[in-house]
Amino acid sequence: MTDPIADYLTRLRNAIRAGHRVVDVPASNLKKEITKILFDKGYILNYKFMDEQGPQGTIKVALKYDLRSKDNAIKCLKRVSRPGLRRYVGYRDLPRVLNGLGIAILSTSRGVMTNKEAADLKVGGEVLCYIY
Repeated sequence: MTDPIADYLTRLRNAIRAGHRVVDVPASNLKKEITKILFDKGYILNYKFMDEQGPQGTIKVALKYDLRSKDNAIKCLKRVSRPGLRRYVGYRDLPRVLNGLGIAILSTSRGVMTNKEAADLKVGGEVLCYIY
């Protein structure tokens, strides 16, 4: 596998389309940080880090659905920066996702954060993905 972040997003996307409640994802430190951001911003219901399985363990992600309409909180997961084509931005050029309604997740020198947190700290970095 050459792109573990794209695999992570694809597993979430496939679980959403199939209507699953929980999805298991192989863990890494970057995926754990992205999962924490998704939980803090309200895109997922809950998560749990399982360290017993495999060398890095797994992440159990509970997806969030609307009770009445059965719609998921995540409408789109889009990978931006890829191993073959990295996308870096400065703090003045941070992306706005869906006119501020979505988030962009960045990997900066101060850690993994959203575009709004990066704008507050005035740091740029690699744009990993868009979520809305």
